[in-house]
Amino acid sequence: MAFRVADVPKSREFYRTLGWEPAFEFSDDKGTATSYVKVNDRQFIELYRRGAPTEALGLMHICLEGADLDAIAAAYRKAGLTPTEPRKARAGNVLFNIRDAENHLIEYTQYLPGSRHMNETGKHVLEARLSDHMIRVSQSVKDLAAVTAFFTGKLGFTDLGNGRLGAPGTSGEEVRLEPAPAGWKPRVVFHVADVKRTAEELKKRGVPVEMTGGAALVRDPDGAFLLFAER
Repeated sequence: MAFRVADVPKSREFYRTLGWEPAFEFSDDKGTATSYVKVNDRQFIELYRRGAPTEALGLMHICLEGADLDAIAAAYRKAGLTPTEPRKARAGNVLFNIRDAENHLIEYTQYLPGSRHMNETGKHVLEARLSDHMIRVSQSVKDLAAVTAFFTGKLGFTDLGNGRLGAPGTSGEEVRLEPAPAGWKPRVVFHVADVKRTAEELKKRGVPVEMTGGAALVRDPDGAFLLFAER
């Protein structure tokens, strides 16, 4: 998933406190433009610098992995969707984008040998990381029924109820659609074996944490909710 953040170095250090460090970054004459924080060999949190004060902070897009993006894009076109043409991006992987029923951006990626992501396989896997699996990402919506129908009818997700949508395949990962009140912040859920132990470790690291609904909740520097749950 990708966040636009107010201060990339500050956010990067926050995520490092949770045991996730950058696998690689892109920079320019203004400093770090994008930092790719590694959760596991196939999951990353992308931190993008805000280009202007008018750009909204928070969730930019959700990214889904596919094994053959040319075939997926062709199938979507046949179903009447309009994905962008698959292309090789600067990190060395193939990407295409599509828009949901409310114009939210969904990115698809196909990892390629020699890409920046795949060159980091087995690296930056810290003993200090609190979780090695991102299991759910939230997306704000205005029309829950319409966006649910898009994900289930067009993208092959499974409706699990209460806004939860199971991703195709056997990963057990989910997207959760949430009606967006004023001040809505994205939520990301990470799997842990022991929530209480995780909460204690967060306290030891100086990270404010609260228990809610059986999960340990923290907030990143821009207010996004990160929850650590046993499932």
